[in-house]
Amino acid sequence: MEIDGETRSARKDREIIQAATAAFVRGGYDGTSMEEIATKAGVSKQTVYKHFTDKETLFGDVVRSSAAQANDAIELVTRLLSDTEFTAGGLQQLARRLMTTLMDEERLKLRRLIIANADRMPRLGRDWYEKGFERMLATMASCFQKLTSRGLLQTRDPHLAASHFFGMLLWIPMNEAMFTGNRNPRSMAELERHADVSVEAFLVAYGAPSQSSGPTQRKPQKPVKSLDWSSFLWREGN
Repeated sequence: MEIDGETRSARKDREIIQAATAAFVRGGYDGTSMEEIATKAGVSKQTVYKHFTDKETLFGDVVRSSAAQANDAIELVTRLLSDTEFTAGGLQQLARRLMTTLMDEERLKLRRLIIANADRMPRLGRDWYEKGFERMLATMASCFQKLTSRGLLQTRDPHLAASHFFGMLLWIPMNEAMFTGNRNPRSMAELERHADVSVEAFLVAYGAPSQSSGPTQRKPQKPVKSLDWSSFLWREGN
């Protein structure tokens, strides 16, 4: 039987996964029981086991469900980086939206939980990365390649440019939140300011002349000379 296009079984799966996500985030993997999940979902423990054979299977579906939520972010990337609609303002809007989405407290807690269990369940961590962040990175790289072909960006390596974009945007605030438990979360204004500056820096490096002006005007690239790393090494007697 279908309810609004969703079968009763699929709906029950979704409800159990939602309850399990909340339980795992609050109590961790080891501290969460199937009985607790059943209570949160408003079903019997037997029903949970009927839909998910064991706790590890259910946790796996929680992880994969979280990764699937990247679809909304991927759609946003595709829309705001369209080669017909692309503007510096659109890139700024994208950066702000990604920042607030990926820095969501519940998402951060689940991320910590996945990392904490990566040694025990490495395949789940890989699934989460490949189906979530890696897909988003590939989508952004594809968009950057199209924008470069239209002369709207200048990227020699679109995938590397996408990595730089995410690195500048997320490296500091994400790691700060992950390592400190987000005890003193940055304000929305601080996150948006960080996103704006990241976009400015990105356009200095990769923006076409029409996308950057004034002090952020991009200078022509020069060949990168090989570094003499010996000059950085400590020499005895120095």
